[in-house]
Amino acid sequence: MSTESRIPWQVKFIALALIWGSSFLLMKYGLRGLEPVQIAGLRIASGAVILLVLLRVTGGRLPRGGRTWLHLFTAAIFLTSVPFTLFALGETRVSSALAGIGNSITPVSMVIFGLLLLPSEKVTRTKLLAVALGFIGVIVISEPWNTIGRPDPVGFGIVLLAGACYGLGWPYVRRTLAHADLGGLSQPTALLVCGTVQMVVVELVWWLLHRGQMRLPWSVHDSATTHDAWVALGTTLVLGVVGTGLAYMLQFDVVRDAGTVVSSTVTYLIPVVSVLLGVLVLGEHIGLFQLGGFVLVLAAALIVGRPASGWASLLARTRAA
Repeated sequence: MSTESRIPWQVKFIALALIWGSSFLLMKYGLRGLEPVQIAGLRIASGAVILLVLLRVTGGRLPRGGRTWLHLFTAAIFLTSVPFTLFALGETRVSSALAGIGNSITPVSMVIFGLLLLPSEKVTRTKLLAVALGFIGVIVISEPWNTIGRPDPVGFGIVLLAGACYGLGWPYVRRTLAHADLGGLSQPTALLVCGTVQMVVVELVWWLLHRGQMRLPWSVHDSATTHDAWVALGTTLVLGVVGTGLAYMLQFDVVRDAGTVVSSTVTYLIPVVSVLLGVLVLGEHIGLFQLGGFVLVLAAALIVGRPASGWASLLARTRAA
């Protein structure tokens, strides 16, 4: 019996854009009863469980070697624990739509960090101009000239930093783990396992510093109603199980069926979905400067991710929010 999926890759591609684009909406719901650190920890742990099961079912195995795991542990800081926490933290101050826009800075930041970590990569003048265009877009979004009605600068800075983490993490993976045999689900599973370990430590430290407000590390907000608590827990579990576990499986299917170039373009649809969901579901407002700046950042990302640049295969792996 054939084990090949009968679902067209185009359907999986659209599903990926919707799943990853909705992650910012789910985090906003999660904040109704959980702290950002709790959301990140539960998301990573539940995603890790799903991928461990999938890895076992598909006959895969985790990487071996202390040096490989050391690099994976380092990469997990920038690809799981830090960005997942920062996105949730940023959404305590800005809208989910704006957080999704912040995620679009990833391809631009990848050029910058690639210059530092991958000196053999050729970055053309066009790509450097795209970086400049991306920064102009960020400035337009933040509206530094407007003292009233502009996005919270700290919150927007946090989500930009979260998006930039991916741009640092994947060049690091390419430089340090290109030699390792990490086929299939092995690498994402290992990254989430490392991220889970990191978040256990972070959550314990966070709880010790907030024992006056939180009885237990997994306690929900005292001010949250029973309904809010269940909504927060449910949406965060969906974020981990579907938005991380299932999404990784779909991503590998799309890469196998359509190639890395096509798969990489999902990066550009994620913020579009997040903006639409934020406006339509949560009633969030996006100003003209935010929309204009978003267009500039998205244009910069599209230029950076052109197939001829050689970055597309790397961009195909740049998600986790």
